[in-house]
Amino acid sequence: MRRADRLFQIVQLIRGRRLTTAEFLAQRLEVSIRTVYRDVAALQQQGVPIDGEAGVGYRMRVGFELPPLMFSAEEAQSLVAAVRLAQPQLDAVLEQRAEEALSKILAVLPGTARAAAESLTVYALQRGLDEATRARLTQLRQATESRNKLRLSYLDLNEQTTSRVVRPLACFFWGPVWTFSAWCELREDFRSFRVDRVQQLEVMDERFRDEPGKTLADLQRLDSAREDWA
Repeated sequence: MRRADRLFQIVQLIRGRRLTTAEFLAQRLEVSIRTVYRDVAALQQQGVPIDGEAGVGYRMRVGFELPPLMFSAEEAQSLVAAVRLAQPQLDAVLEQRAEEALSKILAVLPGTARAAAESLTVYALQRGLDEATRARLTQLRQATESRNKLRLSYLDLNEQTTSRVVRPLACFFWGPVWTFSAWCELREDFRSFRVDRVQQLEVMDERFRDEPGKTLADLQRLDSAREDWA
Protein backbone atom coordinates (compact mmCIF):
# COMPACT_ATOMS: atom_id res chain seq x y z
CA MET A 1 0.00 0.00 0.00
CA ARG A 2 1.32 3.42 -0.94
CA ARG A 3 1.92 5.80 1.96
CA ALA A 4 -0.63 8.27 0.56
CA ASP A 5 -3.26 5.52 0.52
CA ARG A 6 -2.30 4.48 4.05
CA LEU A 7 -2.66 8.04 5.34
CA PHE A 8 -6.09 8.27 3.74
CA GLN A 9 -7.12 4.99 5.38
CA ILE A 10 -5.91 6.23 8.77
CA VAL A 11 -8.11 9.32 8.45
CA GLN A 12 -11.09 7.16 7.46
CA LEU A 13 -10.61 4.73 10.35
CA ILE A 14 -10.15 7.44 12.97
CA ARG A 15 -13.13 9.52 11.82
CA GLY A 16 -15.36 6.45 11.89
CA ARG A 17 -14.73 5.57 15.56
CA ARG A 18 -15.02 7.35 18.88
CA LEU A 19 -11.51 6.37 19.92
CA THR A 20 -8.96 4.52 17.81
CA THR A 21 -5.79 3.03 19.24
CA ALA A 22 -2.50 2.73 17.40
CA GLU A 23 -2.68 -1.04 17.92
CA PHE A 24 -6.00 -1.20 16.07
CA LEU A 25 -4.65 0.88 13.19
CA ALA A 26 -1.50 -1.22 12.95
CA GLN A 27 -3.52 -4.43 12.75
CA ARG A 28 -5.92 -3.10 10.14
CA LEU A 29 -3.18 -1.62 7.95
CA GLU A 30 -0.68 -4.43 8.56
CA VAL A 31 2.12 -2.11 9.60
CA SER A 32 4.08 -1.55 12.79
CA ILE A 33 2.80 0.61 15.62
CA ARG A 34 5.83 2.87 15.13
CA THR A 35 4.73 3.44 11.52
CA VAL A 36 1.27 4.42 12.76
CA TYR A 37 2.79 6.91 15.19
CA ARG A 38 4.81 8.51 12.39
CA ASP A 39 1.84 8.63 10.01
CA VAL A 40 -0.50 10.20 12.57
CA ALA A 41 2.14 12.77 13.47
CA ALA A 42 2.54 13.60 9.76
CA LEU A 43 -1.22 14.05 9.38
CA GLN A 44 -1.32 16.33 12.42
CA GLN A 45 1.52 18.41 10.99
CA GLN A 46 -0.43 18.76 7.74
CA GLY A 47 -3.38 20.22 9.64
CA VAL A 48 -5.66 17.19 9.97
CA PRO A 49 -7.42 17.79 13.35
CA ILE A 50 -6.58 14.50 15.07
CA ASP A 51 -6.66 14.72 18.86
CA GLY A 52 -4.96 12.23 21.17
CA GLU A 53 -1.54 10.79 21.60
CA ALA A 54 0.50 7.62 21.41
CA GLY A 55 -0.43 5.10 24.09
CA VAL A 56 -3.92 6.55 24.62
CA GLY A 57 -5.80 6.70 21.33
CA TYR A 58 -6.90 9.08 18.63
CA ARG A 59 -10.15 10.80 17.70
CA MET A 60 -11.10 13.23 14.96
CA ARG A 61 -12.08 16.69 16.09
CA VAL A 62 -15.76 17.54 15.57
CA GLY A 63 -16.52 19.26 12.27
CA PHE A 64 -13.84 17.64 10.13
CA GLU A 65 -15.18 16.59 6.73
CA LEU A 66 -13.74 14.94 3.64
CA PRO A 67 -15.00 15.35 0.07
CA PRO A 68 -17.63 12.77 -0.99
CA LEU A 69 -16.11 9.37 -1.70
CA MET A 70 -16.68 7.20 -4.75
CA PHE A 71 -17.01 3.45 -4.36
CA SER A 72 -15.57 0.81 -6.64
CA ALA A 73 -17.88 -1.85 -8.09
CA GLU A 74 -16.64 -4.38 -5.52
CA GLU A 75 -17.18 -1.95 -2.63
CA ALA A 76 -20.69 -1.18 -3.85
CA GLN A 77 -21.46 -4.89 -4.06
CA SER A 78 -20.23 -5.33 -0.49
CA LEU A 79 -22.61 -2.62 0.71
CA VAL A 80 -25.55 -4.22 -1.11
CA ALA A 81 -24.69 -7.63 0.36
CA ALA A 82 -24.37 -6.21 3.87
CA VAL A 83 -27.76 -4.48 3.69
CA ARG A 84 -29.52 -7.51 2.21
CA LEU A 85 -28.10 -9.85 4.86
CA ALA A 86 -28.80 -7.50 7.76
CA GLN A 87 -32.27 -6.20 6.92
CA PRO A 88 -34.29 -9.28 7.96
CA GLN A 89 -32.67 -9.16 11.41
CA LEU A 90 -32.97 -5.42 12.09
CA ASP A 91 -35.76 -3.56 13.80
CA ALA A 92 -38.18 -1.78 11.49
CA VAL A 93 -36.61 1.67 11.87
CA LEU A 94 -33.05 0.54 11.13
CA GLU A 95 -34.25 -1.65 8.26
CA GLN A 96 -35.86 1.34 6.57
CA ARG A 97 -32.89 3.62 7.21
CA ALA A 98 -30.51 1.02 5.76
CA GLU A 99 -32.58 0.84 2.59
CA GLU A 100 -32.66 4.64 2.31
CA ALA A 101 -28.91 4.94 2.84
CA LEU A 102 -28.20 2.29 0.23
CA SER A 103 -30.47 4.04 -2.27
CA LYS A 104 -28.56 7.30 -1.77
CA ILE A 105 -25.24 5.54 -2.35
CA LEU A 106 -26.44 3.74 -5.48
CA ALA A 107 -27.87 6.97 -6.88
CA VAL A 108 -24.45 8.66 -7.09
CA LEU A 109 -22.47 5.69 -8.42
CA PRO A 110 -21.22 5.57 -12.01
CA GLY A 111 -23.38 3.42 -14.25
CA THR A 112 -21.07 0.39 -14.32
CA ALA A 113 -20.61 0.30 -10.54
CA ARG A 114 -24.33 0.74 -9.95
CA ALA A 115 -25.22 -2.02 -12.42
CA ALA A 116 -22.72 -4.38 -10.77
CA ALA A 117 -24.13 -3.61 -7.32
CA GLU A 118 -27.77 -4.01 -8.29
CA SER A 119 -27.12 -7.27 -10.14
CA LEU A 120 -25.41 -8.90 -7.16
CA THR A 121 -26.82 -12.43 -6.69
CA VAL A 122 -26.44 -12.61 -2.90
CA TYR A 123 -29.64 -12.77 -0.84
CA ALA A 124 -30.79 -13.51 2.70
CA LEU A 125 -33.47 -16.21 2.59
CA GLN A 126 -33.87 -16.80 6.32
CA ARG A 127 -37.01 -15.65 8.05
CA GLY A 128 -36.75 -12.28 9.71
CA LEU A 129 -37.71 -11.22 13.20
CA ASP A 130 -41.29 -11.52 14.38
CA GLU A 131 -43.10 -8.24 14.94
CA ALA A 132 -42.99 -8.46 18.75
CA THR A 133 -39.22 -8.92 18.74
CA ARG A 134 -38.80 -6.10 16.21
CA ALA A 135 -40.79 -3.74 18.41
CA ARG A 136 -38.81 -4.66 21.54
CA LEU A 137 -35.53 -4.32 19.69
CA THR A 138 -36.48 -0.80 18.64
CA GLN A 139 -37.33 0.10 22.25
CA LEU A 140 -34.09 -1.45 23.53
CA ARG A 141 -31.90 0.29 20.98
CA GLN A 142 -33.51 3.67 21.54
CA ALA A 143 -33.36 3.31 25.34
CA THR A 144 -29.68 2.40 25.08
CA GLU A 145 -29.03 5.54 23.05
CA SER A 146 -31.13 7.81 25.28
CA ARG A 147 -29.89 6.07 28.47
CA ASN A 148 -33.34 5.43 29.90
CA LYS A 149 -33.80 2.69 32.46
CA LEU A 150 -36.08 -0.21 31.57
CA ARG A 151 -38.61 -2.10 33.64
CA LEU A 152 -39.12 -5.56 32.22
CA SER A 153 -40.78 -8.88 32.87
CA TYR A 154 -38.44 -11.66 31.79
CA LEU A 155 -38.90 -15.39 31.30
CA ASP A 156 -35.59 -17.13 32.02
CA LEU A 157 -34.38 -20.48 30.70
CA ASN A 158 -35.88 -22.21 33.74
CA GLU A 159 -39.29 -20.84 32.72
CA GLN A 160 -39.33 -18.57 35.76
CA THR A 161 -40.62 -15.02 35.35
CA THR A 162 -38.92 -12.15 37.17
CA SER A 163 -39.44 -8.40 37.18
CA ARG A 164 -36.36 -6.25 36.91
CA VAL A 165 -35.15 -2.69 36.44
CA VAL A 166 -32.07 -2.55 34.23
CA ARG A 167 -29.70 -0.10 32.57
CA PRO A 168 -29.48 -1.19 28.90
CA LEU A 169 -25.93 -1.10 27.56
CA ALA A 170 -25.82 -2.78 24.13
CA CYS A 171 -27.66 -5.14 21.79
CA PHE A 172 -25.97 -8.20 20.25
CA PHE A 173 -26.97 -10.47 17.37
CA TRP A 174 -26.10 -14.17 17.72
CA GLY A 175 -27.25 -15.74 14.46
CA PRO A 176 -30.99 -16.29 14.96
CA VAL A 177 -31.15 -14.65 18.40
CA TRP A 178 -30.83 -11.06 19.65
CA THR A 179 -29.68 -10.43 23.20
CA PHE A 180 -29.02 -7.28 25.15
CA SER A 181 -26.61 -6.68 27.98
CA ALA A 182 -27.52 -4.51 30.93
CA TRP A 183 -26.70 -3.64 34.49
CA CYS A 184 -29.40 -5.36 36.52
CA GLU A 185 -30.44 -3.48 39.65
CA LEU A 186 -32.10 -6.61 41.05
CA ARG A 187 -28.90 -8.72 40.86
CA GLU A 188 -26.52 -5.76 41.21
CA ASP A 189 -24.45 -7.19 38.38
CA PHE A 190 -24.24 -7.42 34.61
CA ARG A 191 -26.80 -9.65 32.94
CA SER A 192 -27.65 -10.67 29.39
CA PHE A 193 -31.23 -11.18 28.25
CA ARG A 194 -32.74 -12.77 25.16
CA VAL A 195 -34.98 -10.25 23.45
CA ASP A 196 -37.53 -12.92 22.49
CA ARG A 197 -37.94 -13.86 26.19
CA VAL A 198 -38.87 -10.37 27.30
CA GLN A 199 -42.58 -10.59 28.07
CA GLN A 200 -43.23 -6.96 28.96
CA LEU A 201 -41.04 -3.93 28.46
CA GLU A 202 -41.47 -0.39 29.73
CA VAL A 203 -39.11 2.47 28.98
CA MET A 204 -38.93 4.49 32.19
CA ASP A 205 -38.60 8.25 32.38
CA GLU A 206 -35.62 7.85 34.71
CA ARG A 207 -32.26 8.13 33.00
CA PHE A 208 -28.91 6.81 34.15
CA ARG A 209 -25.35 8.06 34.04
CA ASP A 210 -22.13 6.12 33.80
CA GLU A 211 -20.96 4.86 37.17
CA PRO A 212 -17.69 3.04 37.81
CA GLY A 213 -18.18 -0.70 37.43
CA LYS A 214 -21.54 -0.44 35.65
CA THR A 215 -20.65 0.62 32.11
CA LEU A 216 -20.33 -1.22 28.80
CA ALA A 217 -16.57 -0.69 28.94
CA ASP A 218 -16.50 -2.40 32.35
CA LEU A 219 -18.49 -5.32 30.95
CA GLN A 220 -16.15 -5.64 27.98
CA ARG A 221 -13.12 -5.64 30.27
CA LEU A 222 -14.68 -8.42 32.34
CA ASP A 223 -15.41 -10.47 29.23
CA SER A 224 -11.86 -9.94 27.97
CA ALA A 225 -10.42 -11.01 31.33
CA ARG A 226 -12.56 -14.18 31.29
CA GLU A 227 -11.30 -15.03 27.80
CA ASP A 228 -7.67 -14.49 28.84
CA TRP A 229 -8.20 -16.66 31.92
CA ALA A 230 -9.76 -19.43 29.84
